[in-house]
Amino acid sequence: MIANYGYKDGSGEFFISIDTDKCDSCADCVPACPAKVLEMATDEYDPLSEKTVATVREEERKKIKYTCAPCKPASGRGVLPCMAACAPGAIVVRDEPGQLNHRRRSGDGAVRCVPP
Repeated sequence: MIANYGYKDGSGEFFISIDTDKCDSCADCVPACPAKVLEMATDEYDPLSEKTVATVREEERKKIKYTCAPCKPASGRGVLPCMAACAPGAIVVRDEPGQLNHRRRSGDGAVRCVPP
């Protein structure tokens, strides 16, 4: 299941999407987030599962627009810290309508944040 956290308003949109099926519960994304937005918790979208997955902290969900502003992807910016830390690729950030920023490896082996 994909959990979406974020906003859409006159200033644009910004969503952190976490694919709970891909999340392997490693928790590497939690310390990688400079704003301390992420935490590990029981998957609230799958009540039958006891799996711990990455999620946006409850107290940050309504103010993610401000908390994540320093990391909001801009054209040509590299991969975001939370995405870089997520080896299985469970975290995706969307910052424009219909635009997804995915992790891709370039020819030099570096991970970059690029449109699909």
